[in-house]
Amino acid sequence: MPQCEMCGAEQASLTTTKVEGAELELCSSCTDFGTEVREEPSSSAGSKYSTSSSSGKAASSSSSSSGSSGSGSSGGSRRRRDMFDDMDEVATDYDDRIRTARESRGLSQEDLADQLNEKASLIRKLERGDTLPTDEVQRKLERALDISLVEGEDVDEEWETTDAGTMTLGDVVKRKD
Repeated sequence: MPQCEMCGAEQASLTTTKVEGAELELCSSCTDFGTEVREEPSSSAGSKYSTSSSSGKAASSSSSSSGSSGSGSSGGSRRRRDMFDDMDEVATDYDDRIRTARESRGLSQEDLADQLNEKASLIRKLERGDTLPTDEVQRKLERALDISLVEGEDVDEEWETTDAGTMTLGDVVKRKD
């Protein structure tokens, strides 16, 4: 029997509800915390994000191609794909990774900058953690230094569970009463 993702109550049917920007499967008593999400027919899925009727044709053709690739891999999931699904999260220790890899190759910041066709000041800012690398610079650094700047798939210990499906949002969130 499915569980409410907020309180953990087992109910025969759950309602998809948007709470603080997240879509959750909630029981009838928890749906008051958000707004019920109504699924639109698949024929109008492309027009959800269009801003005007004149751009509707272009938006529907581009989003329907990306939407079909996402629904095939998720096994018929009802959740819509968005731009964040395809983004990789830059590791929090990217600055140390860059510096360590550069130093292990015996390169100065200027040498690395020349090799990447970038400014040495950018390398200094990256190694200090003052700026995040753009996607292009990230790819260049990963290729040149043979490193990965993407956050690993490590699971936070608080969220680990031995029995899949029993952890709910209520198990982790601390309420302010």
